Amino acid sequence: MLLPYLKKGRIEAGCDEAGRGCLAGAVYAAAVILPADFQNEMLNDSKQLTEKQREALRPLIEHEAIAWAVGIVAPEEIDRINILKASFLAMHRAIEQLNVKPGHLLIDGNRFTPYPDIPHTTVVKGDGKYLSIAAASILAKTHRDEYMRRLNMEYPDYLWSENKGYPTKAHRNAIRLYGATPYHRKSFTLLPPAQLSLDF
Repeated sequence: MLLPYLKKGRIEAGCDEAGRGCLAGAVYAAAVILPADFQNEMLNDSKQLTEKQREALRPLIEHEAIAWAVGIVAPEEIDRINILKASFLAMHRAIEQLNVKPGHLLIDGNRFTPYPDIPHTTVVKGDGKYLSIAAASILAKTHRDEYMRRLNMEYPDYLWSENKGYPTKAHRNAIRLYGATPYHRKSFTLLPPAQLSLDF
């Protein structure tokens, strides 16, 4: 069962990102402040849920949350500053949009660039431990999936509505056939180096 807070009586915002390992598209992050008495049996780490379950939970979270926001870092920014810094920047952009200032941040993962004037706690696999981080993981994932479906209409050959920009075999085959799009992360290895064959 997921925990409602790290410390009782404190306004805590859970933060998580989506799209860090993708070859294409922006990285998204969400920050969510839930009511202390929030309960939902289905709410869990977004990776443990089906797409249908995530889509059902998104409006519920957005309606029930005390505050929520989504931050975005574009592919060209990712290439400029690297994906780890971009993930933290996306979280910062989500936090700064919250209309309620949290007293503490719960960050999914083991590292974070401190946000000015708000202390934080990093939680490894936090999206499977705290409700607010799980809620953030769902918002980040569903908002990003929606964005990738829009990009898929522009570049249908890459099957982004299915792979969401992750390095699937079909996605890499499309890059091999059609090249990179403006949405691809140029700093990533879009195609693995060709295997060397030794002749004896």
